This record gives sequence, structure tokens and C-alpha cells, in this order.
Amino acid sequence: MEHYYQREIETAPREQIRALQNERLLATVRRVYERVPLYRGRMQAAGVTPDDIQSVDDLKKLPFTYKQDLRDTYPYGMFAVPMKDVVRLHASSGTTGKQIVVGYTANDMEVWSDCCARSIVAAGGSAEDIVHVSYGYGLFTGGLGMDAASKKVGAATIPVSSGNTQRQITILKDFRSTILCSTPSYALHLAEALRESGASKKDLSLKAGIFGAEPWTNEMRRELEEQLGLKAFDIYGLTEIIGPGVAFECGEQTGMHVNEDHFLIEIIDPDTGEVLPEGTQGEIVFSCITKEAFPILRYRTRDIGLITRKPCPCGRTLVKMTKPRGRTDDMLIIRGVNVFPSQIETVLLEQGYTANYRIIVDRSQNLDSVDVEVEIGSELPSDTVKGLDRQEKALEEALRSLLGISAKVKLLEPNTIERSQGKAVRVVDKRKLLD
Repeated sequence: MEHYYQREIETAPREQIRALQNERLLATVRRVYERVPLYRGRMQAAGVTPDDIQSVDDLKKLPFTYKQDLRDTYPYGMFAVPMKDVVRLHASSGTTGKQIVVGYTANDMEVWSDCCARSIVAAGGSAEDIVHVSYGYGLFTGGLGMDAASKKVGAATIPVSSGNTQRQITILKDFRSTILCSTPSYALHLAEALRESGASKKDLSLKAGIFGAEPWTNEMRRELEEQLGLKAFDIYGLTEIIGPGVAFECGEQTGMHVNEDHFLIEIIDPDTGEVLPEGTQGEIVFSCITKEAFPILRYRTRDIGLITRKPCPCGRTLVKMTKPRGRTDDMLIIRGVNVFPSQIETVLLEQGYTANYRIIVDRSQNLDSVDVEVEIGSELPSDTVKGLDRQEKALEEALRSLLGISAKVKLLEPNTIERSQGKAVRVVDKRKLLD
């Protein structure tokens, strides 16, 4: 039996959804034109006025929004309400360490928690459940988003946050948690720790897991379901759009339903910007049509995927998107954190090292690891093992400070890293992220 949190919209006829989208898009376009200087300037440059947008069909007339725009307007330049109406701020890292800052009104918070609540109910959750939230709490949107959603559903919520794995295992067993919310890699790490403690899935009460914030495969899904004795559901989101809950998986597990009463999705050719037909793979673009504090239009996510409106056996009429199948840029997602090679390069150059480096990403004991190999320039002292160790530790601390995750640094002699005749190969990703 399929479960719905807001049946009337999740199963609404397509024409009803379309009418709602038209109404909300028109209102949002007019509001951002009046209140957000960047959008007004972009639309004027493109020769577009709010009157030119009469329906979703006209969305393609609007200019794109890029992550760089959010950096250039840091911290509040994209807000469409005065700060007195903002009740929450969240942030994610940018390529240079400057954070992307997003704001929420009280109504935005309601929308966000409703979107995430749909995912919990689609996974079989109800007021009878005990939801164990292992996403991080704080500026990262994951933990607080799922926390609010669990409360909306009426479930008992355990705000464990991330880390302290042995304590997490104890809580999972003793509190009899029924739904786990975490990154998939951390869930696998929990499964490993469970086995090492001499326990097994039989000692748990889990029935479902809602996993997101990083790429994961169907192979990982099978492993999670087997090791933890649950059904694994995907959830998708971006801090820039709202956080987790932009799209969620139903029991069919054949794609994620986009909450398109709040977010419009397009698939474009990443090179030309042309909107592609349904079923064609391209770059995912989102527009927010109900956000008050931080409404963003035609945001280029850099994620690659496709959409389908074929009827889903679950009864939901919301469009479905695939898991992202890669990216159009060089961003890595490591333990739920966005990391760009340029961030690491910036630290190396600031510390006086050369730009000859290599980043090796792997997955060990079900957790992502990052090794950074760096060549020492002739001007840097490297005469003693103790001296090298100090330099490596200093670099590791600098990287941890910027990235928010730990990386292992190894200093190498000059000319150790193989040179490429073409574009330098900076990243070696040994994780199996796509089937």
C-alpha cells in the first residue's frame, strides 16, 4: 500500500499541477524583478519583462542563474525579503571558501519540512515511527531539514547528528529506531561497526533508510538493504534550492519524484542552454516558485540526469528524475560535502607549494577518504623526516579548516607526479559511484 503525506497534490491531475505552477511562477518572476537587483538587471539585459512570462512555457525566456552569482552577491544580495522576515540561515561552501548563504522565512520553513515529510511518508513513515537523524546539524541543511520533517509526520525524532559511531549503534539498538536518515556511505559505515561489535541487523528495528547528500549506486542500495535489514530510499536536494526534499523516491524505486508544486525542473544541453525533450539526458536546472526569502530561477545545478512524466504505479503524478549521473564541472561530493580541486589548489599555493598535485579519492570501510599528493618546490625545506611531517600536518590542518573534512597529505620530491601532455589530471576518483 502506497503512503502519501499530501495526497491532494502528490496525486493531482497534471493539468491542476500545471495551473498551480503557472500561477506561482508568474508571481515569483514579478517579485524577484521588483526586489532582487541581479534578476532585474539580467532580465533587462535579456529584454524580458515580467509581462513576457505568462506560463511555464515561457520559462526558457528567463536568464540562467549560476553559483558564481550567489558568491558575487554574498551574503544577502539575492534575498527577496527584508532580514526581519528571515528566520533561518543556512550555508554551503563555495570553490574559494566563501559560503553560499541562503535564507528562509517562516513559510519557507513550512514548505521545506513538508517536502521532506513527503519523503518520510513515501518510505512508510508515520507517527508510529522513531526517526534516527544522522545527517549533520548546523549550517549544513541535511540534519535540520529531516528533523523538522520527522516532527511534521508526528514521529519520535532522535537528533543524533553525525559522528560517534559506537554511540549511534547503541542508540539504534536501544531506542529501537525504525527509520535511519544519513548519507549512504555513513550508513554503510554503521553497518560495518555493527558487525564489528558482534551484533547484526537482527538486533535492530530499522525498516527504512532515507539516504542522500552524496552519489550512491544501486549496488550500495542492495548492500545497505542486506546489511541493515531495511528498504533504502533516495532523496535529492541542494542548499541553493531549499536543502533535502527537492525530490524523493517512492516505493517503486525507479526515480525520484520532484516536488514540482514548489520547484520547476528543466533538462538543458549544458553547452547550448537549449531545453531538451523529456527522456533526454542533460544538465538539471531548477526554479523555485514558492520560496519567499531566497527564490532562485533557472539555477544550473551542474548535475546530469533526465526526467520522465510516465505514470508511476505508486499513484503520484509528480514528474520523476533519475539519480544524477555525473556533473558538468569538477566538483566532488565527499561525505556529503562539496569539494572543488580549486579549493585545495588555493590552499597549496597560499602555503607556498607548487601547483603540481594530485587528489586521490577512495572509499575505505564504507567512508570516503581523500589523499592529497603534493610536490615540494626546491625553495621549501625537506631535509628531514620530522620536517616533512610538520609540513604535512600543517597542510592537513589548513585543508580541514577550509573544506570542513579531513584529508591526508603526502609531500613528494619534485617531478614525482606524472605530467600530462594535455589537461592536467588532478583527481583520481577510485570510488564506484555509478552503476
